[in-house]
Parts: sequence; C-alpha cells; structure tokens
Amino acid sequence: MKLYNSVGPNPKVVRMYIAELGIEIEKQEVDLMAGENRQAAYMELNPTGTMPALELDDGSVISEITALCEYLDEKQGHTPLLGTTAEERAETRMWCRRIDLGILENLANGFRSSEGLELFKDRIHTIPHAADDLKAIAQEKITWLDGIMGGNDYVCGDRFSLADIMLFCFLEFGAQVGQPLNKENSNIVAWYDRVVARDSASA
Repeated sequence: MKLYNSVGPNPKVVRMYIAELGIEIEKQEVDLMAGENRQAAYMELNPTGTMPALELDDGSVISEITALCEYLDEKQGHTPLLGTTAEERAETRMWCRRIDLGILENLANGFRSSEGLELFKDRIHTIPHAADDLKAIAQEKITWLDGIMGGNDYVCGDRFSLADIMLFCFLEFGAQVGQPLNKENSNIVAWYDRVVARDSASA
C-alpha cells in the first residue's frame, strides 16, 4: 500500500490512525501548496483531488479519511479505535458523523474562505461572506460537545477512537489558522491535553 500524503488536517488524521495501529505504510508526498493534487497525475488516482488517498496493492485507490481509517482497521481485525463490537462501531461512526458535519466541515470551510482564501479561491467554491458564520457554527458545536464531555476521558467515554483523532487533528489545525481553543470549554481543553500527550499526536 501507498499513502499519498500532504500537509493539512485530513492527511494527519490518517497518519495518526496509522500510528495508533502501530503499522507502517509507504508514503508519497504531494505538494498541496503548489496544487499538485489538482494536476492530472493525481486526479487520475483520485478524481476529487482531495488529500489523502491510499493506493492498495492491487492498484485501486481509496480516499476520504473515514473510509481510509475504517479500511485499515478492518485489515487489522477490528480494533478499539473503531470498535470491537457492532455497538462500539456504531457509536464511533455516530460521533464521527456529528463531529465531521458540525465541527470539521465548518472549521475547514471557514478557513478556506478567509485565511486560506488566496490558496483555495481558484481551486474550490469559497464563501468569503460566510467565513465568520462558518467559524461561529464550529465553535458553537465545540461548546455543545464540551457540555456533554464531563466525566469522559474521550468522545466515546473511556475508549480512544477515530472520533477523537478527527476532532484533535482539526482543532490542532484550527489553533494554527486563527480558530483557537476556547479556554472556557474546560472539558475540551482537558481532553485536548490528554490527546496531545499521545505518541501518535506527532504523526
């Protein structure tokens, strides 16, 4: 297998998941800043042009971070990161969906339409006039999550999961692009400190 890797929170999600699984996968760097992911060679592999992508041994290619992580987890025989039972997997997928739609998408699109506008305006449809509202929605959802995280070490209770990895990678990214953690969200801050201390956080 080969992971087409680049800068950004999406590739980091997959790298961190791989690190948590304790496996090694060959990486090929794609220059996102230069737009290499929008050029013909990469678009033939992944027609959406998004990063990352995983080329399997048979030459087929998978993209989208949840699909990639779920595939890798299944190849390892189902780990607690996704869930070892049907119930745990449903719980993980539920939280991944909530976090992705409520926080990740709004945080990322808020960035792409403001601080990242020069980089993205000719690559995707950006909405500069909506940037502040997108960021605000992300913060509202983070505060909502903070309100129900009390007493939990991780999003899925005491089980570290893909939901934590996704949330961490995007909150880490947000802090670097003008969307810092709200220190009043004490449960999220404590959770963040637990996750950043993991070896995989530097993947």
